Amino acid sequence: MEYVNFGKAGVKVSPLALGLGLRGQGDADAAQRLIEHAIDSGINLIDCANIYGLMDDRANVGRSEEILGKAIQGKRDDVVITSKVFSQMGTGPNDAGLSRYHIMREVERSLKRLNTDHIDVYLIHAYDETTPQEETIRALDDLVRAGKTRYIGCCNHQAWQACKALWIADSINATPYMCIQNMYNLLNRDLETEMFGLVREEGLGVMCYSPLAVGLLSGVYSPDEPPPAGTLWAKRQDEFSQRMRGATGQVISTLKRLAAELGKTPAQLAVAWVLSHPEVTIAISGSDTIEQLDDTLGGVGWELDSAIREALDEVSRSFVRLIAPPA
Repeated sequence: MEYVNFGKAGVKVSPLALGLGLRGQGDADAAQRLIEHAIDSGINLIDCANIYGLMDDRANVGRSEEILGKAIQGKRDDVVITSKVFSQMGTGPNDAGLSRYHIMREVERSLKRLNTDHIDVYLIHAYDETTPQEETIRALDDLVRAGKTRYIGCCNHQAWQACKALWIADSINATPYMCIQNMYNLLNRDLETEMFGLVREEGLGVMCYSPLAVGLLSGVYSPDEPPPAGTLWAKRQDEFSQRMRGATGQVISTLKRLAAELGKTPAQLAVAWVLSHPEVTIAISGSDTIEQLDDTLGGVGWELDSAIREALDEVSRSFVRLIAPPA
């Protein structure tokens, strides 16, 4: 594993991270072994959130942090961990969002579940239209100054939202966002429209989640076949059929063909394509099993041929959402 600087920050991270959404994993012991295997394989960035739990079940909210806390005991100084705040954690009026009240309460709860005294990168999980950004940024800056987190960042932001936050931090002499985390893959190239320009200008790190497009690019699915029984998309057959009739099916077919030519799996090629963009620091694997993670690990450590990159760019071009020019 070759490690890279996280944006312009000095901390070095693996280009592949393990994400702990654990939507298809219901066994806490297996999840812990998955984390330990990831670390043993050279992955030093584990991406978590206070809302994450086993099997994407509301009854398991917070379980991913607890499992991560157990897995990193004895090796805390060897890993970079993230967690996130924003999501609905209860039924009360202040159980969600990015108010100082909610942030200060939830960071303490996350630290307790993680069994650590600090989070390396604390991320806001989404944009909060009901809380002034200055309130959020001042609260996060206080966490950095108190040593409860080393860096801060944002998830699921548009470029203007992240840019405004950077401007506010600069104007009040607060800690700025070090990174952004958004979806990016061959079937969702929205980051290229505006965010990549901001990233280059400000030196932000970029964490890309769902590099396999919720499994569609994993190699498990084919446009001319129904989704295999027991898979996530088998539960979404109508949506699956609709998507496969269009450009999605063409991307998957091309990805499979090119991967076979390279002697790689579709998942490995899809990850390599994401990481071939110089703006991207990290691709986050949402693997639920060691076998899935081992497949994804094959997407790092090699350089994507320019001709292959261009072929994938071309077949997925319709997934770059264009911004209409001003009237």
